[in-house]
Amino acid sequence: MNQVDFQRSLKDGKGLSKPPTVWQRLHLDPWLLLPILMLMGYGLVILYSASEGDMGYVERQAARFMLAFVVMWGFAWISPRHLRMLAPWLYSLGIVLLLAVIFVGVGAKGAQRWLEIPGLPRFQPAELMKLVLPMTIALWLSNHKIPPRISHIFIGLVIIAVPVLLIAKQPDLGTSVLIGASGVFAILFSGIPWRWVFLAGGSGLACLPGLWYFMRDYQRQRVLTFLDPESDPLGAGWNIIQSKTAIGSGGLFGKGWMHGTQSQLHFLPESHTDFIVAVLGEEFGFIGIGALLIIYLMIIARALYLSTQAEDVFGRLLSGSLVLTFFVYVFVNIGMVSGILPVVGVPLPLVSYGGTSVVTLLSSFGMVMSVHFHRQHRPH
Repeated sequence: MNQVDFQRSLKDGKGLSKPPTVWQRLHLDPWLLLPILMLMGYGLVILYSASEGDMGYVERQAARFMLAFVVMWGFAWISPRHLRMLAPWLYSLGIVLLLAVIFVGVGAKGAQRWLEIPGLPRFQPAELMKLVLPMTIALWLSNHKIPPRISHIFIGLVIIAVPVLLIAKQPDLGTSVLIGASGVFAILFSGIPWRWVFLAGGSGLACLPGLWYFMRDYQRQRVLTFLDPESDPLGAGWNIIQSKTAIGSGGLFGKGWMHGTQSQLHFLPESHTDFIVAVLGEEFGFIGIGALLIIYLMIIARALYLSTQAEDVFGRLLSGSLVLTFFVYVFVNIGMVSGILPVVGVPLPLVSYGGTSVVTLLSSFGMVMSVHFHRQHRPH
């Protein structure tokens, strides 16, 4: 290379560019992937104890983790440009599926939330909206001037309200609120004035008493139980009383792995799903729960950092809303198990036993990685 070519390469930035690392070629962020894998391993250890040493639960959950990892990796390779194109079509498909649940859905435990399509396993369409709604709101807002006008925010709220109301009708109030929050987070990230946020928050609090008249009997009972669990200690208050007993009895270091009494003696219900953190608290104590929270903090901090590195509005809104939604899942589950929130049936992310939520959560992290690693291919 002669001197003229060398100087030209410096101006173009080519002469100083570094070759991509292995992680960049794989479209995986190691500092996000490591705590996710740590959380999965931690979850399997707790699940083994919560299931009373049943390796079947652990093996099935490990298989779901592997499937979810493949799906996450696949999403990491899909460019944000393609996510933009898919968003309106997936939103329309999600609405159709939610309508189908109302008319031909499969019911269980008093709720009609699943669909059975020949050739496919039974699935819950609401899980699809956990990814699609933030994509759709991010697309809508990114297509207009930021910060958005009131009219654009209003239309965005309508886009959010449609699936939220359909899911609440199943009924699944907990999932509907969380999905609605995922869309609202995208609006908050768009830079709206704080006075609008406080006004909306105050209006929402003012409407809470009216919500009581639209709640079903079991939902009202959950609220009453949250306010006074001891009013029905052998009925509606049993779950939360046993959960708080398990957590409190763990102390600082816990009773030891598989030596918990509330879970091993079947006092604690749903110990391998919604209330699995109570098993962790009883057997590993404050130290064990603290370690879990540190891992969650590592995941959230790294994912938020990747979100800030996005070079277009769509990527920032999508990534940020997905990360905050993950945080809300953690907060709501631990809050309800410890008695500071009503019981709403939200699993602990990547720890509770289950398959659909695992795939959905890792898919969201795949999108965050996609936004980060496709920055050089963003549309101008």
